[in-house]
Amino acid sequence: MSNFTRLVANENMKIYYRVRTWVMMSILVLFNVAMPAMLYFTNAPMDVWTVFTWTESFTIYLSAIFSVIIAADLVAGEFAGGTIKLLLIRPWSRGKILMSKFTSLVLFNLLCAGITAVVGIAISMLLFSGNTGFSSGFEGSAMNNSLLLLLTDTIQVFVISLIAFMLSTVFRSGGLAIGLSLLVLFTKDIFGFIFNPERFQWAKYLLFLHTDLSGYIQSPIGPGGVGIGFSVSVLAAYCLVFMLISWLVFTKRDVAA
Repeated sequence: MSNFTRLVANENMKIYYRVRTWVMMSILVLFNVAMPAMLYFTNAPMDVWTVFTWTESFTIYLSAIFSVIIAADLVAGEFAGGTIKLLLIRPWSRGKILMSKFTSLVLFNLLCAGITAVVGIAISMLLFSGNTGFSSGFEGSAMNNSLLLLLTDTIQVFVISLIAFMLSTVFRSGGLAIGLSLLVLFTKDIFGFIFNPERFQWAKYLLFLHTDLSGYIQSPIGPGGVGIGFSVSVLAAYCLVFMLISWLVFTKRDVAA
C-alpha cells in the first residue's frame, strides 16, 4: 500500500508541478468569484443558493474541460515525452501504475468540485446573504438541491474525464482524447434527442442519456421512464468497461510499438 501511495504522490507531482495546472485552477477560482459578482451588480432578487446554482452550472464546463485535459495527458503524455519506459522499468506492475494515474485523476476531479463548492458558496454568501429572492425552482430545500446538482455534475465530469483517460490509453494521443471527450460532453443532448428512448427501447442503454443525472432532482422519472437506480447502473457498467479496456491495453500492449 505504501508503494501505491508513493505512485499516487508521484502522479500528483507530475500534475501540480506544471504551470498550466495552476493556471487552470486560477481560472476556475476566478470564474467562481466573477459569476456571483456579475449577478450582484444586476440587482436581481436572488438568494444565495440560486446564485450558487447559476455559478456552478457555468463553471462545471470549465471543470470538465480541465479534467479532460489532465486525463488525456496522464498516459498519452508519458508516451509523447518518452518517459513511459522510465516509469515501467521500476518495480511496479503496470496495473498499479495505471491505477495510480486513475486515482490522481479522481483526486483532481474532487479538487475541482471542492473549489467550486468552497469559493462559489463563500462568494455567494458574502454578496447575497441578506437576500430572500426567488429560489432555484426545484422542490425541497434550495441548499440540498444546489449540493445535489454539484454532486450530479461532478459525476458527469468524472465520466467524461474517464472517457478521455481511456482514449488516451488506447490511442496514445492527447489531442484525440480531448477532442472526442469534449464532443461527447457538448453533443450528448443532441444524441439523446435523435435516439429518443420513447421511440427506441434499446436507446435507454446508451451512455449519452445517463451522464447528466441532474434531471432526477426534479423528477424521479428519467429517460424512457427509467429510475435513478437504472441510470446509475448504466453509468457504473460503462465506467467498468472503460477501465477494463484501459487496463487491457496498458498492460498488454508493447511499449516499443
